[in-house]
Amino acid sequence: MASFVVRTVRRCIAPLTRTRIFRSLAPRVMPRAERVIRKISGGRAQLSGLLVPSLVLHTVGAKSGLPRDTELMYTPDGRGNAIVAGTSFARDKHPAWTYNLLAHPDAEITVRGRRMPVRAERLLGPDREFAWQLIEAQWPGYRAYERESGREVRLFRLRLVPQHPAAART
Repeated sequence: MASFVVRTVRRCIAPLTRTRIFRSLAPRVMPRAERVIRKISGGRAQLSGLLVPSLVLHTVGAKSGLPRDTELMYTPDGRGNAIVAGTSFARDKHPAWTYNLLAHPDAEITVRGRRMPVRAERLLGPDREFAWQLIEAQWPGYRAYERESGREVRLFRLRLVPQHPAAART
């Protein structure tokens, strides 16, 4: 029953996320709201996580070398990995976090308060098309952001990196 409700709500809300008003307001409002929810929940909850699986991506800045955190929707690939899409609300430029992953593919993610190391792999060709199918099954019409942006959205698979028991204790 819960999955039916979530799917129904997604189908109702998804068209609203493709409107000009949402695309103009969301880049300013969503990150602030996500930070507040993350702080209140101690990192265990995200606003976007109410409708879709969400994570915090921890990267190293491509130019600055400084730590960067970004809240993102993700799509499970069915093999324990996360797929993330650099849609940037259909803006014409790639989001900064995609440059960070290209420069430093070793990163970390936090999902439901648990921080884990990952290695990012950019998806191309048939893998990219398959990833879009998974994403759109989760959030109908999401690929419209790519068409509306006028650029090829960068997709990444975030593979969990096994931690060595000794490293986890230090």
